[in-house]
Amino acid sequence: MRRAGWIGSMLGLVALSMTAHAGTTATRETFGTMPDGKPVEAVVLTNAHGLKARVIAYGASLQSLSVPDRDGHFANIALGYASFKDYLDHPQYFGATVGRYANRIAKGRFALDGKTYQVPVNNGPNSLHGGTRGFDKVLWTVDAVNHDTDKASVTLTHVSPDGDMGYPGKLEVSAVYTLDDKDRLSIEYRATTDRPTIVNLSNHAYWNLSGEGSGSVMDERLTIPGDAYLPVDAGSIPTGEIRKVAGTPFDFRQAKPIGRDIRTHDPQLLNGHGYDHNWVISREAAAAPRMVARVEDPKSGRVLTLSSAQPGLQFYSGNFLDGTTVGTGGHVYRQGDAFVLEPQLYPDTPNQPAFGSARLAPGQTYRNLIVYRFTTEPARGAR
Repeated sequence: MRRAGWIGSMLGLVALSMTAHAGTTATRETFGTMPDGKPVEAVVLTNAHGLKARVIAYGASLQSLSVPDRDGHFANIALGYASFKDYLDHPQYFGATVGRYANRIAKGRFALDGKTYQVPVNNGPNSLHGGTRGFDKVLWTVDAVNHDTDKASVTLTHVSPDGDMGYPGKLEVSAVYTLDDKDRLSIEYRATTDRPTIVNLSNHAYWNLSGEGSGSVMDERLTIPGDAYLPVDAGSIPTGEIRKVAGTPFDFRQAKPIGRDIRTHDPQLLNGHGYDHNWVISREAAAAPRMVARVEDPKSGRVLTLSSAQPGLQFYSGNFLDGTTVGTGGHVYRQGDAFVLEPQLYPDTPNQPAFGSARLAPGQTYRNLIVYRFTTEPARGAR
């Protein structure tokens, strides 16, 4: 009887432990303070399997994401800073929401409904990620924090006034981060306007599937199911050509290491200082998210599968990480220590009608749903 009672007690404790771990959680914290004294919130989302995402209100940014490897060991695979001061002093778009227009606009100039608009140039002669004070550099409002039996989420909002950074129209934007028990982290962007404008929102998370600060990602195996890409000029503006990837270093239709062809003497790799190009996933937005990229890390077994309905995917191979940045784990980030995958409209679409349209009118809702799914694979050759 004593043994049976002891076993029953132990089983009860195990069941209690499993129940405590089975639910999702969403907790609010304070990460720092803006120069004007406003607090900067952080929200930590955790799922039943122990995956943990930390989102900060500054830039509606993903600061960290902890996921397990094939042996169940957790590591943070998203690059970021440990202190809020570094986000202010050394902006690098780590995990940030970028807009109003993600990527580049040639000379910071575009025409809409017969009127020409000038936005700030902050990338040589061009505008990048919305200009000098894009959505990555503003404090978003944490509107809601929720969790239930199978998912946890945080909703952040921002209102960009008419004329902000030179863009027309008051733009009301939301970003909803959701971590579910299928080990998916989704980010849904929505935007509405009170007058015609242009919009292109995406997330600029830097990934290293072996763990942030662990070294190069050049051996991680990338698949992009696009048969064409957009060549760029020396300023990284698309030339207008849509070029087939077949027979070029840009062919990732079959999985290959990111670094296999990066040292190839291809003029496009020289222009981008590595990969910093848009892949043509489709000529128009899809009706629903579909796979736009997959990355496997042979070392850890971690796999990231990325889905979106956007027509383009910007792949950036961490070319400008220069060894001067110290990340969340206290490690230095060097060239090629991370990759970025941004589902979006094609760069410079407002100036290149053949690329489609970035126009948003009153009564319409812009939407970009980005879904990251995390799984693991056994070591190659293992049963």
